[in-house]
Amino acid sequence: MNSFIAKISMMICTIICFHTVHAQKNKAKPNVILIYADDLGYGDVSAYGATKIQTPNLDALAKSGTRFTNAHSTSATCTPSRFALMTGNYPWRQKGTGVLPGDAKLIVPTDKASLPKVFKQAGYQTAVVGKWHLGLGNQVEKNWNEDIKPGPNEVGFDYSFIFPATADRVPTVFMENHRVVGLDPKDPIRVNYQEKIGNEPTGKENPELLKMKASPNHGHNNTIVNGIGRIGFMEGGTKARWVDEEVSTTFLQVAQDFIKKNKQQPFFLFFSLTEPHVPRMPATFFKGKSELGYRGDAILQLDWTVGQIMEQLELLGLRDNTIIVFSSDNGPVIDDGYEDESVEKSHGHQAAGPFRGGKYSNFEGGTRVPFIVAGKGIKKNHVSDALYSQIDLIASFAEMLGQDKPQDAKDSEMLFSTLQGKDKNGRSIYVQHAQSLAIVKDNWKYIVPNNGRAINKQTNTELGNSQVSQLYNLAEDQGERVNLAEKYPEKVKELQDLLEKEKNK
Repeated sequence: MNSFIAKISMMICTIICFHTVHAQKNKAKPNVILIYADDLGYGDVSAYGATKIQTPNLDALAKSGTRFTNAHSTSATCTPSRFALMTGNYPWRQKGTGVLPGDAKLIVPTDKASLPKVFKQAGYQTAVVGKWHLGLGNQVEKNWNEDIKPGPNEVGFDYSFIFPATADRVPTVFMENHRVVGLDPKDPIRVNYQEKIGNEPTGKENPELLKMKASPNHGHNNTIVNGIGRIGFMEGGTKARWVDEEVSTTFLQVAQDFIKKNKQQPFFLFFSLTEPHVPRMPATFFKGKSELGYRGDAILQLDWTVGQIMEQLELLGLRDNTIIVFSSDNGPVIDDGYEDESVEKSHGHQAAGPFRGGKYSNFEGGTRVPFIVAGKGIKKNHVSDALYSQIDLIASFAEMLGQDKPQDAKDSEMLFSTLQGKDKNGRSIYVQHAQSLAIVKDNWKYIVPNNGRAINKQTNTELGNSQVSQLYNLAEDQGERVNLAEKYPEKVKELQDLLEKEKNK
C-alpha cells in the first residue's frame, strides 16, 4: 500500500513539476505588444521635440526604453506599410498593395510567413485589435452578413477585432473574427464603391445633416454615418454601425480583455490605433483638450490609450516581461479630407518635425516616424540613431525567439540587437516608397526621377517628385533642401545600381 501511495505521489509530483517548468519556460518568453498609430508624425510626440502638444505617456515609454531617431515605415501611406509589416516584403514587389477601398479582397498571402505566425510558431497567443486595411475575403464582391474569409485569422491571428479599412471608409462596422458585430439579419449590409446604393443620405446631397464637413474635392461626401460623410456607399447594418467617439475606447477595452485573458501565457498583440487618421472625432472628454484642433485632441487620446495599456501591464505584473513597440504607419498629414480646424489651429506645430514632406511623400517626413521600444531586454533611457525599418520586425522577432529567418520575408533583416538598442548601425540599405522609390545608404539618399506632381495641393504636402535625380546627404541636410546629384554623379550611379539590385532580388 505504501509503495502504491509512493508511486502516486511521484506521479503527481512529476505532473506538477512538468507544468511548473512548462509555465516558467512560457513565462521566460516576453509578451510583445505592437502599438501602431495611424498618420502620426515624427514631430507629433513631445519626446521627439514637439512643443505645441505634450504626450507624457509616450515620453515615459521612451524614457523606459529606446527611442529611435532613424526608424521608418516602408511607405508613405497606410496599406503598403501594413503589408510590409505583416509579410517582411517591400509592398512594391506585389501588385495591388496601394491604399485599398473598404471592400477590397485580402492582399496578405495566407500560405506564407507573417508576423503573427512567427509568434504562433513559438507557442504565443496572437491577436489584432483595431484598424486592418489589408482587405477581406477572396474577392471584392462579398456578403457582409455572413462569415467573411480569409482575413486576419487566416494570416495568423488567433483572435481579431477590427474595422475593415479606415474610419473614413465604409463599412463603418466592427468585425470580430469573421463576422460583423451586432448585425441584424433583418437589416442586411450592402457596400458599393462604384455607385450609390439605397436611399441613405450622403454628404454631397444632404450637407445639412453633417456635424463635420468634408474638405473640398477629397471624396468624403458619400454615405453619412454619425453625421460624417464617408468614402464609398453603404446601406443597412444600422444597429451595427459604430460611433466615432466610441471607437478608440472600444478597441482599448478589447485589447485589455485580451491581455487579461492571456496573462498566464505568452502573447503577441497587434494594437492598431486609428488616431490621428481622419475623421478626427475623439471621445467627448478629449475634445478641445489640445490647442491644435481635433487632430491634436486625437493625439492626446492616443497618448492616453498608450498610458492605459502601460498601467494595465503594471497592475497585472506583466510590465517586466513585456516588450512594447510603438510606431506609426506613415508620416503626418494635417488636412486629409475634413474641416476639423487642424489647419487653422496648427499654431506653428511641425508634425513632421525637422523633416520635409509628410504622408504621401518621398521626402523623409513620409516614412521617418516615431519608433519606441521598451521592456524586457531593451536598453533604457537610450536614443538610437541606427537605421531600422518596420519591415525588419518579422525577422528580428524570429531571431529573438530562436527561429531561422522566415524565407518568405525576403526584405526583412534579423536586427534584434538593434531593436534592443545595443547595435548602433542597423540596416545598411533601405528602400523608401511613395509615388516612386528612393534608396538610403550611409546617410546618402537618392530619389528616382519621375513625372509626378511636386505638391499635393489638397493636403499641402511636398511629395518629393521631380523629373531630375535627387541626392541628399541626410547627415548634413536632414531637411533635404540641397540636391547634390549634379555635384556627386558617382554617388548617384552607386545608389542607382544598388536600387536596381534590390528591385531584382
